[in-house]
Amino acid sequence: MNPRIETIGPKKLVGKRLTMSLSGNQTAELWKSFMPRRGDLVNAMNKEVISLSIYPPAYFVNFSPDQEFEKWAAMEVSDFDRVPGDMEAFSLEGGLYAVFEYKGSSRDNRIFQEIFGTWLPGSAYELDQRPHFELLGPKYKNNDPSSEEEIWIPVRPKGT
Repeated sequence: MNPRIETIGPKKLVGKRLTMSLSGNQTAELWKSFMPRRGDLVNAMNKEVISLSIYPPAYFVNFSPDQEFEKWAAMEVSDFDRVPGDMEAFSLEGGLYAVFEYKGSSRDNRIFQEIFGTWLPGSAYELDQRPHFELLGPKYKNNDPSSEEEIWIPVRPKGT
């Protein structure tokens, strides 16, 4: 598992969000409400959609499947001038990310076990307190085993 390490600038996102937990997962409902409306984002930068998660501090230290976090279904936009009434704007802070190319079903969570249980502890990085996201491009096929996506994990050099 060799991610690329990439620094990105800030991004403007527009989409829908829900507060949920892993045990009370509402991801399907979130995407069902967003996908039919994504065409309303006339200032979208591209056709890729972003699944973004905002975890509270210590989420991974005191992990519980009942702990809540915020999940977004969104797209990158050029500006916040035309946000549809039932959507919200979000400013994603830039920074350093470990980017994992993933091929497989979105229902298979083993990749996250490998990232957080194996790669991160053995790397020169530690988790940073910024949003995590998955970039879902043209090869993304939801629960299909041939689906492809990029998983972006916020990191910083250990000890900083």
